[in-house]
Amino acid sequence: MRRVKRFCTGHWQLMLLTALIFALWSTPIVVPLKILIVLLHELSHALMTLLTGGSVESLTIDPQQGGMVISRGGSRFLTLSAGYCGSLLIGVTLFLIAVRTNWDRFVMGLLAAVILAAAALYVRDLFALAFCIAAGLLMLGSSKYLSHGFNDLVLRVIGLSSMIFVPYDIFSDTIARSYLRSDARMLAEEFGGPTLFWGGAWLIISGLIIMRCLRRGLGANSNMSLRQLKRTRRQRT
Repeated sequence: MRRVKRFCTGHWQLMLLTALIFALWSTPIVVPLKILIVLLHELSHALMTLLTGGSVESLTIDPQQGGMVISRGGSRFLTLSAGYCGSLLIGVTLFLIAVRTNWDRFVMGLLAAVILAAAALYVRDLFALAFCIAAGLLMLGSSKYLSHGFNDLVLRVIGLSSMIFVPYDIFSDTIARSYLRSDARMLAEEFGGPTLFWGGAWLIISGLIIMRCLRRGLGANSNMSLRQLKRTRRQRT
């Protein structure tokens, strides 16, 4: 009980942020954030294709929060697995950077550069191009002109939302609606096993990674912890 109380006292910001994301999840306010997370999913497919020797023909996202990468070559197994796993790792990385480092403005600028580069090289349709350019420029402006605290908050929101969305999306696409032509369905068709097996495996892996991330990220040295907040206040005074 004492440990739970200490966690709640030290990390009320995280709980409030998580509650807000869940409360607004089904509202239009969060739609741009959801589309951004879909973009991270598709970028993960594209990056793995390139890393395993393939080429990316095009990348697209749509207003209904769907997306697709058309590619040639590369490791089919790793490329198909990279969507959920890659966007989860991106979310974990952004979250840990936000709560444990002061690299927020640099990372925000780096994320902007990746999105703008992908738009220039692979995006062909109007909506996806407009979204990528708008998101990239807003991130670039934020990294250059806005405060460290603001960039830190944005990275926390993106990272936490991506982590939350991945297991939800896996369950929805591969277990609740296993008939969909999802990444897991294509993996099952090409490498054997039922869609539920691949979806279940990814769901377990994502849960373990998220728990490990929160355990690692929310330690006493986290800039979200009560001890660190008090230390920061003393340094400012």
